[in-house]
Order: sequence, then structure tokens, then C-alpha cells
Amino acid sequence: MKKTLLLCLVVFATQITFSQNTYKKPYFTGSLSTTFAINEDYTIDPDDDEPLLIPGAVLFRLGAGYQFDRRWQIGFNAGFDHHFRFNINAIPLYGSLRYNVLEDDNDNFFVEYSHGKMWRPSSKYENGNYYGFGIGSQITGESRWNLILRIDYHRKAIQGFKNGHLDSISFGVGFSFF
Repeated sequence: MKKTLLLCLVVFATQITFSQNTYKKPYFTGSLSTTFAINEDYTIDPDDDEPLLIPGAVLFRLGAGYQFDRRWQIGFNAGFDHHFRFNINAIPLYGSLRYNVLEDDNDNFFVEYSHGKMWRPSSKYENGNYYGFGIGSQITGESRWNLILRIDYHRKAIQGFKNGHLDSISFGVGFSFF
């Protein structure tokens, strides 16, 4: 029994030592996103040169994290948001959990959940909580740089703001560096 256990332990240790698992690694990420709002000055008249949708906010994010295996990643992120319509600036600090749903030649389709705190640099509104859920695609580059295209739903819980929160959907482009 002891010889069998020792043999299994040696085989297991050898397998771990010589395995080619390259999924466990740290990464850095960044993105630039925008939200869109309905233009209040838009009319159906084609001569008014008013677009239907106008940018509503600019969202900038930087983060660092760790990929555990080919499916799961965890990250810690910071950002800066400016909402034009409400003249609101916000600094979200949050953690994110990402799951790669599909993988094809190291390109990934993923879902991601984010949760954290949001600080306000002015006293116009209180600090609050930050929540996010997104889907996206990571396209593998020639080197360690990858392109990320994403759509995210954001909820910024702001006391004193109408309805107590600011919801938005953003479209963004970003990068990851492994």
C-alpha cells in the first residue's frame, strides 16, 4: 500500500512539474468606453443636421488581475467617468470576476461582473456603490497584447441623485497585456 501511494505521489508530482499549463498568469488591462444618449434637439427633418444619438459619457478604466485557468480571471480596477449631461465625475474602484464562455484559438467571448465603491471628487453628490455587468470579446494579438471589444451595463448608486442611481450602457475598446 505504501509503495502504491508513493508511486502515485511521484507520478502526480512529475505531471505537475512537466505540464505545459500557461494559463496561470498576471495581466494588465485598460479600456476607453462611451455611452450614448438621445439628442433632445433631434427632429425627423433631414436638414437640421442633428444626430439622433450623442455621446453621454466617457469612461476610462485601468486594472490588474490574475488568470487562474483558461476560463476564470479576477481583477482589481480603477477608473474615471465623466457624464456630460449631468456634469458628474466619478472614480470607481472595483473588483471584477470574468468567465470566458467560448474560446477559439485563444480568442475569448466572456462575461464579467464588477462590484465596488465609487468616489465623487466634488460634494455635489454623495459617494456610492458601483455595479457592472458586461459581455465582450478578447482577440489575441501577435505578441502579448490583446484587443478587447465590450458592452457593459453600469449602475452607480448615488444618494441624492434622481432614483438614487445612474444607469448606463457603454460600448468600449480596450487592451489586455499578459
